[in-house]
Amino acid sequence: MLVPLLVPLLLPFAAPPSARRALARLDPVSALWLLTGSALVLAGACVAALGALVLTGLLRFPLFAALGELVHPLRTPSDLLILPAASLATGAFAVGAWALGRSAVRQVGAFRAARTQAEARPAVGDLCVIDSPHPDAYALPGRPQRIVVTTGMLRSLGPAEREALFAHERAHNRGGHHYFLAAAEIAAHCHPALRGLRTDIRFAAERAADEAAAGAVGDRHLTAKAIARAALAGH
Repeated sequence: MLVPLLVPLLLPFAAPPSARRALARLDPVSALWLLTGSALVLAGACVAALGALVLTGLLRFPLFAALGELVHPLRTPSDLLILPAASLATGAFAVGAWALGRSAVRQVGAFRAARTQAEARPAVGDLCVIDSPHPDAYALPGRPQRIVVTTGMLRSLGPAEREALFAHERAHNRGGHHYFLAAAEIAAHCHPALRGLRTDIRFAAERAADEAAAGAVGDRHLTAKAIARAALAGH
């Protein structure tokens, strides 16, 4: 009984090498969808396997023993195996839930702060400029969508490079990349091995935005130069 439940917990370790091959062979948008879908499927399988282990452990207690008659496939004759496994699964659930909750609170707080800051500034279309010497630019989803850029970043780029950067950030909003990144974040807290897949999903989202920006400005060299200069300025 334990072996089928261990398989979903071991599969995520094979995900990072497969993700790198997908990034190399597929176009960025296809890779983004494939990697995100795979991350969610693997995360769901891990949660289901851990839940089954926890439930099986609970069935060993008199309070829940009557439920054992309803879920025969979860019954096992060996308490020496199932009780330690159920304890580990319960601990993994608790740690994962705590880490995910902490990450959600932190990121929601950062989003609200960014939204408040953007709304306090006048916008030209979807572009909002913040007076700051630190070079930074990012897409701000929501209603209305915003492209936020600091004066420090504007000073780091030429006019054509700025347009390429704006196209890159707009591609993030149009592509709904924040949904993919949120799914990757959730999956990463379901299994440690999926953290590497989270990094690959972020990279795929950036590549997809790069390709969209190159198509918008009609110059791949300019787009690559603008993104590279923006990244160097930000660091």
